[in-house]
Amino acid sequence: MSEESVYGLHAVSAILRRRPAAVRRLLVAANRNDKRLAELLELARIERIPIESKSTAELDGLAAGGLHQGVLATIQAAGPMAEDEWLVRLSALSHPALVLVLDGVQDPHNLGACLRTADAVGADAVVVPKDRAAGLTPVVRKVAAGAAETVPFVQVTNLARTLRELKELGLWVVGTDGEATMAHHAADLAGPLAVVMGAEGSGMRRLTREHCDLIVKLPLKGAVESLNVSVAAGVMLYEALRQRDLAAGGSRRGA
Repeated sequence: MSEESVYGLHAVSAILRRRPAAVRRLLVAANRNDKRLAELLELARIERIPIESKSTAELDGLAAGGLHQGVLATIQAAGPMAEDEWLVRLSALSHPALVLVLDGVQDPHNLGACLRTADAVGADAVVVPKDRAAGLTPVVRKVAAGAAETVPFVQVTNLARTLRELKELGLWVVGTDGEATMAHHAADLAGPLAVVMGAEGSGMRRLTREHCDLIVKLPLKGAVESLNVSVAAGVMLYEALRQRDLAAGGSRRGA
C-alpha cells in the first residue's frame, strides 16, 4: 500500500475514527486553535499518532492547493478492493445488493460526491473501470468526507464482464440515458440492483449500454439538457432507497 495525504476536517476526522491504525502522522496549522481541532488532536493522542505543527504555507504545499482547513493526515492508504474478493462478499449479502457503477467518470470531485452519496444510502460498493477513470486520490477522499473509508471501492479491468457477473449474481442492471423512454421512478429498483452512470459529457459506452437490462431517464422540466453525474447518481440511488423503504415498510431512519 502506498502512503497518501488526507486533508480537511471531515475527511481527517473520518479516518481517525474509522481507520486510526492507518494514520502515520497528523499535521496541523500552527495558527489554528479551536474546538474542532482540539477534538481531532484528542483522537490522535488516544491513538498515539504523532502530531506536528506546520505553517499554512507548508500545508498548502502538501495539499497541492486543496482546501485543507489547517489539518492534514499522512496515511497508509487502503487500495481498491480486489475484484474476486468483492464478488464473493456481494454474493454473501443478507439484503438486496445496491451497487453504483460509474462508466468512466474522470472528475475526482464527481467521484468523491458519488462515494459520499453511496455511503448515505448504504450502497454496497462503487465500481469503476481501471482505465480512463478517476481513482482514489486525496481530492476524492476530501470530497467524499469519509465515505472513501466506508464504501467498498472496486476498480475492474473489464466493466462489461463485471456487469455480466453481477447479472449472474441476480442483480438487475439499470443504466441511465436522457434519450430513454422510461422515467427512473417507473422502474422497479427495490431488488438487487446495479445503477450504471455514464461519464461526464459522453455518457455510457456502447458495450456498457448493451449489458444493461433496462435504460431509464431522469425527467428534465427546465432549460438544462442534463444533470451533473454525481447529482444524477444521487437521484437514482435515493429513488432506489425510497422503493426499498416502501418494500420494507419504511423501517429505515430518515436524514
